[in-house]
Amino acid sequence: MKQKEFIATVLPFKDKLYRLAKRILVSKDEAEDAVQEVYLKLWKGRKKISDYKNPEAFAVTMTKNYCLDRLKSKQASNLKIVHNNFQTSENVEKKIEANDGVQLVFEIMETLPEQQRIILQLRDVEQFEFAEIAKMLDSNETAIRVNLSRARKAVREQLIKKHNYGIS
Repeated sequence: MKQKEFIATVLPFKDKLYRLAKRILVSKDEAEDAVQEVYLKLWKGRKKISDYKNPEAFAVTMTKNYCLDRLKSKQASNLKIVHNNFQTSENVEKKIEANDGVQLVFEIMETLPEQQRIILQLRDVEQFEFAEIAKMLDSNETAIRVNLSRARKAVREQLIKKHNYGIS
């Protein structure tokens, strides 16, 4: 198999291999290294690639096995601990910001009329279907949809107002 034929055969699924490696290894660098190693092994065995019915499936299997071997190796054991247990300040900041946003939405929900607050809670937080909510509140689905729309609009407007710091 020539270089052009090899590239045409294996390059199209490079991203799929990377995503698989990243999911298993967590680290971007480790995933890139894994894909590079798999491509190197594929290149060394390029004469046998045409024997496989599905070269992509073979490459995915190679990537999975390589990544699992990396996790088992002593060299990677420290990396695994660091990647799984260490939270960067960026992750902490994002979590705090997300929690603040959720808290703000719940505070805004408290200012809504009771019917809208209940419907918003049941639909968007508890994930009930419209028919179920209508049955619970002895109402019809159209009224539920209208109240939900009004509640969402009110929450959206309050969030925009809050995030714009009162500047329109």
